[in-house]
Amino acid sequence: MNVRVRFAPSPTGFVHVGGLRTALFNYLFARQQQGKFILRIEDTDQSRFVEGAVENLIAVFDWLGLSFDEGPHVGGDFGPYVQSERLEIYRRHCERLLAAGQAYRCFCRPDELETMRAEQTKRSMVPMYDRRCRKLDAGISRHRSEDGESCVIRLAVPLTGTISFSDLVRGDILFRADAIDDQVLLKSDGFPTYHLANVVDDHLMQVTHVIRGEEWLSSTPKHILLYQSFGWDVPAFAHLPLLLNPDRSKLSKRSADVTVEAYRDEGILPDVLLNFVALLGWHPKDEREIFSLMDLVKEFDLARVGKAGAVFDIMKLRWLNSEYLKRESDEKFYENIRPIYFEYTGEPKPRFSSIIEQYGESRLQFGTMSLRAGAGTYEEVAERVLNIFSPVGKPEPESLERLSDDNARDLLVRLHDGLAAIPAEEWEDFEAIGERFKEVCKRAGNEVGVKGKELWQAVRAGLTGRLHGPELAKLIAIWGRERVLHELNQAIRH
Repeated sequence: MNVRVRFAPSPTGFVHVGGLRTALFNYLFARQQQGKFILRIEDTDQSRFVEGAVENLIAVFDWLGLSFDEGPHVGGDFGPYVQSERLEIYRRHCERLLAAGQAYRCFCRPDELETMRAEQTKRSMVPMYDRRCRKLDAGISRHRSEDGESCVIRLAVPLTGTISFSDLVRGDILFRADAIDDQVLLKSDGFPTYHLANVVDDHLMQVTHVIRGEEWLSSTPKHILLYQSFGWDVPAFAHLPLLLNPDRSKLSKRSADVTVEAYRDEGILPDVLLNFVALLGWHPKDEREIFSLMDLVKEFDLARVGKAGAVFDIMKLRWLNSEYLKRESDEKFYENIRPIYFEYTGEPKPRFSSIIEQYGESRLQFGTMSLRAGAGTYEEVAERVLNIFSPVGKPEPESLERLSDDNARDLLVRLHDGLAAIPAEEWEDFEAIGERFKEVCKRAGNEVGVKGKELWQAVRAGLTGRLHGPELAKLIAIWGRERVLHELNQAIRH
C-alpha cells in the first residue's frame, strides 16, 4: 500500500498544540512508511475564516521543520488543496447521491428545526431531524429546488442496523444506525459540510489512513456511511486521545496560551516542541524522553498510542527546553540567541543597542555564555544579560549594613587601586582577568584583615549593592575595567 495521510486544518487563527500533535503523528507515520504527507485547507465554514491564517500555518510548519509533500503551497496531483476551490466537485457528488436515492433535499426552515429540537428535548429525546422531507416524492423535491426554494441536502441514513469499524488506537467500535442523524451534506449556500467535503476529498486524494483527534470519533460512522453510499473503500482510522490540563479538564482549543506561536514567542525550540508533543499520548519502547525528529520517525508506532487522555504539562515542556539548551555548545547557543540582540540587517535591536555600543559584542557574548546555566529559554538568558549590564540600583539594606564596617572603605580602596594597576589590555582576556581579580581581592582582604565569606560579601556589596548574584570573577570580566572601577569609586564615595 502507498500510504497517504493528511493534515486538514480550518484556517481559523493560530495553530493549536492539539492540531500540531495530529499533524506530527501523521507526519511520523508517513515518513516511517515512505508515504505522502498532505496539507489540505478545510475552509468551507467561511464565517470562521481568518485572513492570513493559512500563511501563518505554513510559516509555523516551516519553523518546525515539518515538510508537506502536497498542499496549496507546494502543489500536487490531487489539487486544488483548498476546499473552497472544490465546490463544484462536492455539488456533483451530491447530485450522484440524490440520483441513487442515498440523499434527499430538505426544505425545513431554521425556525422549524429549532422548534423540532425544542420539542424533542422537552420529551427527553435526543434532538435529531425527524426526516419529514425524506418522505417527499423525488420529482416534487427536484421541482421545488429548481423553482428556487431554499434547501439543504441530507444523507439518507439507514433506519436499522449497525456501523462498525476497527480503530487502530481503540480497537473494534460499533454504532447503532438509528442513533445517527440524517446529517446535512450540502448547505443552502452551496458549501458542503465538513462530513461531505472530508470524505470526498479523502477519497479523491487517495488517503489511506485518517489519523485525527478523539473528538471526531462520533463522526466516523457518518463518514463510513458516506463511503458506503458512494461505493468506495473505507480508509483505516486512528483516533488520538484528548489533550488534558493537569486537572484532567479538556485543553481548550480557543486559548491563545496553547498555540504553537505562543511557545515559539516564549523561546521554546522547535525540536523541543516536537519532542514534547510526540509524547502526548504516545510512549516509546524505553524510558527515554529526549528524541530528535529522526529518532521519532524511527520509533513511532500507532500501536503505542494510548486511549487515555494525555496531560499537557507546561512545566515539563520548559524543563525539556532547558535540557536541550544545556546540551548546546557555546557557539551554537550564541548563534541561536544572536537574533534577539541584532536585526537581520546586523544593526543592534533597540533594547541592546546601548549595551553593544558601550561594551562591544565580545563582552555581550561572554556575558551570554556566563549567564546561560539553568535557563529555560533564550529569552530568559537575554533578560539576564539586560539585567547584568543595567545600572546598579539602590543598595539593599543588608549591603549597606555590610559596608558600614570600619574596614569596608579601606578594603574597597585597596581593591580599586589593585585593579586599576592591571593594564587595560589584560582586561580583554575574560578568563584571565577573573583569576587576577581573585588575587587582588584576597591580597586586599589580607591587608585589612577580612577573609572568607565576609570578604566576598563586602566586595559584592561594593560592586553591585547586593549580597547575592552572579559569580564575581565573571561579573568583572563582563563589565570590564571602566565599569568595575566606576562602581568601586561610587561605593567608596557613598
